[in-house]
Amino acid sequence: MKYVDEYRDPALAQRISAEIGKLSAGRPLKMMEVCGGHTHTIYKHGIEDVLPPNIDLIHGPGCPVCVLPMGRVDDAIAIARTEGVIFTTFGDMMRVPGSNGSLLDAKAAGADVRFVYSPLDALKLARQNPSREVVFFAIGFETTAPSTAITLLRAQAEGIRNFSVFCNHVTIIPALKAILDSPDLRLDGFVGPGHVSMVIGMRPYTFITRDHHKPIVIAGFEPLDIIQSVYMIVQQISEGRAEVENQYARVVRPEGNVKALEAMARTMELRPYFEWRGLGFITHSALKLRREYALWDAELRFEVPGIRVADPKACQCGEVLKGVIKPWECKVFGTACTPETPIGTCMVSSEGACAAYYNYGRFSMAAERAHLPTINLQPATQAQH
Repeated sequence: MKYVDEYRDPALAQRISAEIGKLSAGRPLKMMEVCGGHTHTIYKHGIEDVLPPNIDLIHGPGCPVCVLPMGRVDDAIAIARTEGVIFTTFGDMMRVPGSNGSLLDAKAAGADVRFVYSPLDALKLARQNPSREVVFFAIGFETTAPSTAITLLRAQAEGIRNFSVFCNHVTIIPALKAILDSPDLRLDGFVGPGHVSMVIGMRPYTFITRDHHKPIVIAGFEPLDIIQSVYMIVQQISEGRAEVENQYARVVRPEGNVKALEAMARTMELRPYFEWRGLGFITHSALKLRREYALWDAELRFEVPGIRVADPKACQCGEVLKGVIKPWECKVFGTACTPETPIGTCMVSSEGACAAYYNYGRFSMAAERAHLPTINLQPATQAQH
C-alpha cells in the first residue's frame, strides 16, 4: 500500500472481517488494544461495527495523560506557581484536573504556563529567558521519552542551567504485566502499541507469549492496520500459537530504535515504584533522571507536595484504564463528565478512551443497542453526532 485511502478500503475491510468470522467460528474473544491512538482509530472509523460481534475490543492503559495520578498533577501545579518559573507542557496536560484545579486554572490565576510541541521548544525558551527557570513537564511512554533524553543531552552540552525536567515518563511492559496478573480481566490477545514498539522493538513483549500464552500483534494506526492485526491474532489462536508478530513492519523494527534507547539509558533510570491511575503502585514502571543530571531534575530543584491524592468518587477512570468497564458504563459519562467539563483524565486527553467514545462512539453504541451492523470507515465528525 502506498496511499492513505488504501488503508481505509471498506470492501477489503469486509473481506478480512469475514475471514476473522470464519477463523474464530463465533467463539467470544477479548482483545486489548494497548494504545490510546488505536482506541481513537477504532471509534473514529467504526471498526467495532465492522468486526464480527464475537470480537470484543478492550481499551487498555495506553494513554500517558490518563494514567498520571492526581498527586503528580498537583506537584506540577506547585512548580508552575513558583515565582520566576516558566512551566511548559504538552497541550493535553493543560486541562487535566488535580485536587484543586488544573494547569489552565493556575495559568488563569497568574502562573506562567505555556504549552509546547517539543521539549526542545522549552529549551529554546530557557535560552531566550536566562533570568527565568524553565521547567518541562515530561510525560508519555517510551514514545516521547527519547525526545526528553535528547533535550537533556543538549542542555548539558550547552551548559544551560536554567532548564529542568519534571519527569513523569512511564514504561509499558510493567503495566501489561499488572493487567495480565489482574483477576478482574481475562484476555485472549493484545493489539500491541505501534509507536512504543518503534522505540523498544519486539523482544520486550516475549513474556506475554512465554509466561501467559497470549498472542500479541504490533499494529499500525490506520483502520486496515487494526483489522489485519485482529485477523493475525485470531489466526494464532485458531492454530494454537502464541507469538509476538509485527503487522506494523513498515515502521517497527525487531530491535527498535537503538539510538533512542541509548539516549534514554544515558539520561534516565527506572524508579523503584510509581503510582498509576487505576492500577496503583507498580514497581519499576516509570523513569527518573540519573544522578548525573540532578542539575536538570525539577523534582530536586523545587519543593513539591508529593502527596498521594485519591480520584473523585464519581470518576471510574481507573476501571476504564484496566479494561474492566467500557467508558459509557461509567455513571457520569456524558452527563457530569464531558470534554468541556471533565472529571477524569480519560475524558481530557486526545488519546483517552472516554473522549474517543464521546466524540466518535455514538453510532457504535446505537448499533450495539439495536443489534444492527454499521460500516463507517470514513472519519466521523462531531457535527454528525
